Amino acid sequence: MSFNHREEHVDDGMLLIQANLDDMNPEWVSYIMDKLFDIGANDVYVVPIIMKKGRPGIMLNVLVEAARLSSIEDVIFSETTTLGIRYMHASCHRLGREFEQVDTKWGLLTVKAGYHQGKLVQYAPEFKECERIAKEYQVPLKLVYEEVRMQFMLQHKKASS
Repeated sequence: MSFNHREEHVDDGMLLIQANLDDMNPEWVSYIMDKLFDIGANDVYVVPIIMKKGRPGIMLNVLVEAARLSSIEDVIFSETTTLGIRYMHASCHRLGREFEQVDTKWGLLTVKAGYHQGKLVQYAPEFKECERIAKEYQVPLKLVYEEVRMQFMLQHKKASS
């Protein structure tokens, strides 16, 4: 899929793939999710469910462009215990997004900002950078997040003045 992340857009031709998993070691889930992301899944998430006869299970959900279906199926059927997959056609409205640098007491850190019709509506510090800073400086992760968010808003207020 080729699109400009900076431009808000709708992706048609997407599939939401679901597979119910039981009789499977839940420790395998993160490994499977990583494999799915590695081969081009746009999103992967799991939901705990109760299956027939009260058995606990997991619903695996994969959002992917239709052209990648075959490779996604290969991973799901070879790496999980499912005996079947459901497919739902989907369209995804994606915000325009930019990665912006903010200056903090720990140096420059990145914030992903989301724009709807050109207006800032969402922003979040990049987790891995914040995690690295929290470990390196032995400070709570939530403190790093708060600092990055505050500096981002101050930077945006200055830019709009």
